[in-house]
Amino acid sequence: MLSHWSEFFQVALAHLLAVASPGPDFAVVLKQSLVHGRRTAVWTALGVGTAILLHVAYSLLGLGLLLRSSELWFAVVKYAGAAYIAWLGVQSLRARPRGDDAEPTGAGGARRSATPTARGAFGTGFLTNALNPKVTLFFVSLFVMVVNPTTPKLVQAGYGLWMAVATAAWFTLVANVFTRGDVRRSFLRHGHWIDRALGVVFLAFAVALGCSQLG
Repeated sequence: MLSHWSEFFQVALAHLLAVASPGPDFAVVLKQSLVHGRRTAVWTALGVGTAILLHVAYSLLGLGLLLRSSELWFAVVKYAGAAYIAWLGVQSLRARPRGDDAEPTGAGGARRSATPTARGAFGTGFLTNALNPKVTLFFVSLFVMVVNPTTPKLVQAGYGLWMAVATAAWFTLVANVFTRGDVRRSFLRHGHWIDRALGVVFLAFAVALGCSQLG
């Protein structure tokens, strides 16, 4: 039991360092926070956290090793992920100035018609994380290099549940920070430029994912 706690702390630390690093997940939650408000951003964060369970599931089933060893399947995930992130980037680059006559949804001032549903926001977060091959490789490496093969699958599943909850909590915190009234008001003054800047960031992530290699 003591060895499991030691292993858990190693897993938790590796995950903390990974989730706190800026990446597509952070960028999409930031965009949702500034453009659509807290509710949409929180649903997006929950989608990101839930996607962690997918990575954990195929890692426990051994399917992650197949993906890591197959250039074809890795390429499929890589290009699908890059295409999705690039699509998010193009959508952001097409942002238009928000006029004073925009119908507000609250403190944010974004038009209601443009606000995603809870399901849509959840799906955006889920797909952003699930289609990121770098996240795939992180979890495969984590379960191969840190987690002992003799650790019971139930315990390993517990590690995965913790990482999913921690990820959702972290990005929910990000959502709450960036939906503060003063932050949102500042955004409204320069909103479309921030949108476009995030579009460039998304496209840069897409290029990086598209150029990533098995390792």
